[in-house]
Amino acid sequence: MSTIRIDRSNPHRWNVTFDHAPMNLIDPEMIRELEALVGELETDPEVTVVVFDSADPDFFLAHYDIARDPAETTGMEVTGPTGMHPWLDVLTRLASAPAVSIAKIRGRARGAGSEFILACDMRFASREHTLLGQLEVGYGLVPGGGPMFRLPYLVGRGRALEILLTSQDYDGELAERYGYVNRALPDAGLDGFVDDVADRLASFDKFALAETKRYVGQVSLPDNSLQPPALDTFWDSVGREGAQRRVGAASGRGLQERTHVELRAGDFLRNLGNEI
Repeated sequence: MSTIRIDRSNPHRWNVTFDHAPMNLIDPEMIRELEALVGELETDPEVTVVVFDSADPDFFLAHYDIARDPAETTGMEVTGPTGMHPWLDVLTRLASAPAVSIAKIRGRARGAGSEFILACDMRFASREHTLLGQLEVGYGLVPGGGPMFRLPYLVGRGRALEILLTSQDYDGELAERYGYVNRALPDAGLDGFVDDVADRLASFDKFALAETKRYVGQVSLPDNSLQPPALDTFWDSVGREGAQRRVGAASGRGLQERTHVELRAGDFLRNLGNEI
């Protein structure tokens, strides 16, 4: 079963919907589908903009599926042109693809979900229905998909460290104030606003868009050589006792279910360390 739905009815503007029940968890199957999609975005001569949204109003992309055997992910064959692990390959190539990527965010995007939106060119969020965050440190983990390298450029070093180290949730309004997203809009106006931006871009010349994006990327995208060591550190941290204890405690209380552990992850992590 596919984890994403792709609408190519407009050859210049594609719409991609995350639809991976029960809560849009990122797993090897989704990574492979995204890798194939990025390959299309790199080679299709007509597409100029792609909009990502979610079929689940509560979860844009929850985070990585920690219930899966880690070996399924660490053992994924490297097939992309970057030579990096497929997850890093997806994020790196999406950020440099000649098509403009827009994340239209409703719901939660944490951990690897946050890493995905950070790799998009623009992020527009529902003011009322968005929660973003990097929850790894709260679970005793080191983020693996490069938010340490993308966030400082967007929000500055101090705020990047705040987001990464506190594992708090950031609602749409605060995310906009920090620069985590481009804009947070009233939920009723989000779809219309993103449609206007995407349709405007879809009407423009692809060469001009792609070349301008490429030059911006030269001064704003992370050094690829930094990313594989960080992912290795993430996997090393997964096996540490502190992480195992925290993740185990959360699993017993509703992790990866529609409970307060997921719905209010920032609040849950505030107390987890004192309770285990």
